[in-house]
Amino acid sequence: MFKKNRAEVRQREYDGLRSHIFLQQGDIPQTNLSITWVDVAPGASQMLHRHGPEQVYVIIDGTGRLCVGEEEEEVVKGDLVYIPSNVVHAIENRSSEMLSYISAATPPFDIAAYYDLPTDAERGSEDP
Repeated sequence: MFKKNRAEVRQREYDGLRSHIFLQQGDIPQTNLSITWVDVAPGASQMLHRHGPEQVYVIIDGTGRLCVGEEEEEVVKGDLVYIPSNVVHAIENRSSEMLSYISAATPPFDIAAYYDLPTDAERGSEDP
């Protein structure tokens, strides 16, 4: 059995987002998932980004605004949003409360390494 608690997993923090990396490429042989729990501080947002794995966000606390491709919608606790492969997306917390979501992606990727890459501005491009 593979079991992890949020208190013991690797974390990455960037511009008001804290990602708790539960499962990523290399953690379990032949896994087909990457899983993170992400806390988005009030007023914080992701930069628009894209990646090969398809992904879902499950909002577990708070409210926010999620952009997927050309669409943008409010999200609330209990919502699931599907993000297709290589589609630009970002989430923003416009409230005064913490926004938290679980992200599941397939195929798996090295989430920690992805966070450690230079930002789009540092790379001079919009594609990670």
